[in-house]
Amino acid sequence: MCGIVGVVSNAPVNQLIYDALLLLQHRGQDAAGIVTQLDRKFFMHKAKGMVRDVFRTRNMRSLPGNCGLGQVRYPTAGNAFSEEEAQPFYVNAPFGIVLVHNGNLTNAHALKAELFTTDHRHINTESDSEVLLNVLAHELERATKGLPLTPRDVFAAVSAVHRRIRGSYAVIALIAGHGLLAFRDPYGIRPLCIGRGKDGAILFASESVALEGTAHIFERDLAPGEAVFVTLDGQTHAQQCAEAPALYPCIFEFVYLARPDSVLDGISVYQARLNLGETLAKRVISTVPPNEIDVVIPIPESSRPSATQLAHLLGIPYREGFVKNRYVGRTFIMPGQEVRKKSVRQKLNVIASEFRGRNVLLVDDSIVRGTTSKEIVQMARDAGARKVYLASAAPPVRYPNVYGIDMPTSDELVAHGRTVEEIRQSIGCDALIYQDVEGMKKAIGSLNHKLTGFDASCFDGIYVTGDITADDIARLNSSRPGAQEGDEDSSRLALPNHVD
Repeated sequence: MCGIVGVVSNAPVNQLIYDALLLLQHRGQDAAGIVTQLDRKFFMHKAKGMVRDVFRTRNMRSLPGNCGLGQVRYPTAGNAFSEEEAQPFYVNAPFGIVLVHNGNLTNAHALKAELFTTDHRHINTESDSEVLLNVLAHELERATKGLPLTPRDVFAAVSAVHRRIRGSYAVIALIAGHGLLAFRDPYGIRPLCIGRGKDGAILFASESVALEGTAHIFERDLAPGEAVFVTLDGQTHAQQCAEAPALYPCIFEFVYLARPDSVLDGISVYQARLNLGETLAKRVISTVPPNEIDVVIPIPESSRPSATQLAHLLGIPYREGFVKNRYVGRTFIMPGQEVRKKSVRQKLNVIASEFRGRNVLLVDDSIVRGTTSKEIVQMARDAGARKVYLASAAPPVRYPNVYGIDMPTSDELVAHGRTVEEIRQSIGCDALIYQDVEGMKKAIGSLNHKLTGFDASCFDGIYVTGDITADDIARLNSSRPGAQEGDEDSSRLALPNHVD
């Protein structure tokens, strides 16, 4: 999961890209980068850290030009602590291309060997995004055959990319002197949309909030497999480049990853979470009688819509029992289990009066590793709660994710190989209520009947690309962000977090 943005305009774009990345900061907190183009020359700055820390005034002044792109990084492959793997990535031939990528390639290992032996291209990092860039560059070179670049050549290259690459990918690439290219994988697993400013600027972004927050009008989501090429003078060309596209967006985007004020593939993230709360209420009733619950308390931030809807339907008071330190990053996307555990109590503090002497129902958006949930349940008990019930707006996360969410190893998943009762005992709550998989799909899918389905592989074990084996998962595990537990710089715990 990363946040990407790209723009073609008639005015300088450095500040616009910066502002858009701030709106996508929740999608990645490890590194940030911007590249702009002026007179066919690229100007780039990227580094580890949050957007506001990576880009100072001197850096912004060194990013001239009326087109460019940017990314906030959340590493799912390679080295989480390497500045070399921050995006954008650059290759000088053909034309000169810079690229940002959100997603995860499942056949990057085979592609890397193919690039070396067949395409004669060198990959210098462990990042699958660099692999993707070089595949795109090679296919562009083949499509043009030394002739001037045309939109037809661009679409032919993207079609070839679709045939070679497997996994999830939303991509924005800037081709020097020609224009901006954006495309999604044939299943549309990762989001990407396009909007337009009043001045004619064309903006691509991972979420609609980045368009609206920068005064651009949302036009549409890119279709799965579709490519859009915008020339430097603002002419837009679009074409379907996949042989059998089908829309299967990642359902975890709606559960947790995306901002609630975004609309992805025609679905309001906020409404999706309200719907999850409604179906979760029915599950709660079948497990814990509502008269045994004194108060419903959300675990900030993503669970709030589900918790409010649940409390309303059950007729139980809704209260804020946790205060969030907004200067701590999202614990789910922090590499290193020790860092994640350490940050929970720094991130949340209890309002003891809301717990003391009460039976409380805590509502979370999902339970992945269980580390945070266990700590929070104990915090509620320490604050004087008589009983602590825990409800998850998502089903048990039982399977590895291979499409860009950093939970690939089964050993890290508290639900893997355990019954709900065993999970409850591990977390330490008095009752544990989960959403069911079909209820989740129906609750969200009812908001857009044009969807083919969802990638819900971490919940149901079904990988929509149809090419994932146990060996693939083992290989992807070995390529996940490389770091030892405890290696993370503790100063990152003082970095800001967005409001979900």
